[in-house]
Amino acid sequence: MTRTDTLVVRHGSPEVLAAATAGRLLAAIADAQAARGVAHVALTGGTIGGKTLAAVAQSPARDSVDWRRVHFWWSDERFLPTGDPARNATQAQDALLGVLDLDPGTVHYPPATDGPDGDDLDAAAARYAAELLQFGEGAETPAFDVLLLGMGPDGHVASLFPQHPGLGRDDSSVIGVRESPKPPPLRVSFTFGAIGRAREVWLVASGAEKAPAVARGVAAGDVSLTPAAGVFGTARTLWLVDEAAAADL
Repeated sequence: MTRTDTLVVRHGSPEVLAAATAGRLLAAIADAQAARGVAHVALTGGTIGGKTLAAVAQSPARDSVDWRRVHFWWSDERFLPTGDPARNATQAQDALLGVLDLDPGTVHYPPATDGPDGDDLDAAAARYAAELLQFGEGAETPAFDVLLLGMGPDGHVASLFPQHPGLGRDDSSVIGVRESPKPPPLRVSFTFGAIGRAREVWLVASGAEKAPAVARGVAAGDVSLTPAAGVFGTARTLWLVDEAAAADL
């Protein structure tokens, strides 16, 4: 597939990157609510993801958003018990969600091992896919207004790792991932198809160790080696990076 309207935005430091991404996210949510009444946002984890959510929580513009009309999703999650500190949802709760006035029905937590499917990874992934379908208006997922993605030094996004079998899965919007090369080994993840239904995909990367993968991803290189090269939004794709991560561009 061809990327549409891809833009690289550089920031001077991780702190500035997080603050700028937070401001951009608040504006995008407010715009989506003005246009369509609600907003659908897919969150990510990782260090810079957590800093971004914390910056949203601290922003004076936070109250410009009606948080009860924001649907929160996660593009991937570690298949662990609810509240485990390694879960992206736990990070989001601690950094941002816990201080917002939310409608519990719009926070779509990914499956956990203490959920209704227990430790059945595939059943849990199918349950999350079914929940996405409920809000898809005829598609497998909502058209996310913003889908945030972190990226590992190996170029992985969500839990789609280089040369991992999950890269080739297109049978569902959500898959169970086994033998993740990064612990824990069991995860649930959006597929490329689910990610590609977002209006805007934002890849947020910080640090010199990410620079080679950022360069390969921006150049739309081999997806099997750099999965980040294969994700884009239907309207726009943003690479939001600090100067260290942009060093090889």
